[in-house]
Amino acid sequence: MSKVQLHKARKIQAKDEGRAGTWKPVAPQPKASGMVDELTAQIYLLMGVVGLMWVLEIFDQTLGLGLDSLGIFPRHWTGLRGLVFAPFLHGNFPHLLANTVPFFSLGWLVMLRRTQDFFWVTLTVMLLGGFGTWLIGDLFRDGPPSIHVGASILIFGYLGFLMLRGYFERRPGSILLSVMVVVVYGGLLWGVLPGQPGISWEGHFSGFLAGIFAARLLADRPRNVRSYR
Repeated sequence: MSKVQLHKARKIQAKDEGRAGTWKPVAPQPKASGMVDELTAQIYLLMGVVGLMWVLEIFDQTLGLGLDSLGIFPRHWTGLRGLVFAPFLHGNFPHLLANTVPFFSLGWLVMLRRTQDFFWVTLTVMLLGGFGTWLIGDLFRDGPPSIHVGASILIFGYLGFLMLRGYFERRPGSILLSVMVVVVYGGLLWGVLPGQPGISWEGHFSGFLAGIFAARLLADRPRNVRSYR
């Protein structure tokens, strides 16, 4: 090999070594915590639903739109539209204010493990709980039936779901959550009993049963593992 060729070879080798020496693997960029992202999405979702309730009530009260007429009117075919609209409508601002905090807190507990549980439980309670209210609403009192509105049907649905999920799943985490909900929110159960004027106990009762059904429907039971010898 000539000196020129040797010089070129050394130059190429040095260049390759330099490249090899300066190359560094690209460190993966730190990803945002999935838990934080999901929590943020859950908060935005709940704020959106609560915000919708408040916007509807503000427009209804200030403009006199009479939106409450879209609520559940028991045993009248037109009253079935209330299955969709009733949970988002309220009689007045104190009624809505009383429902805002428990809706937000219990709604978040429903989606604590899976955000999609919130949608399934809400849909189940709206349809089954609403239909139950349509069937038995004002059935046990004198006078014409009244219109039933309010997010409390969802609140009691979430309550039934959370209280009974531990029983259906038999998992330590679910049982602990159910016990906690019973301790903190157990006093709400008085709302499923009749006798309180102006309160739709039928909606509370029907929503609570629908929430229990949703808990059974969505329960994740531990699989039974069999060993063969």
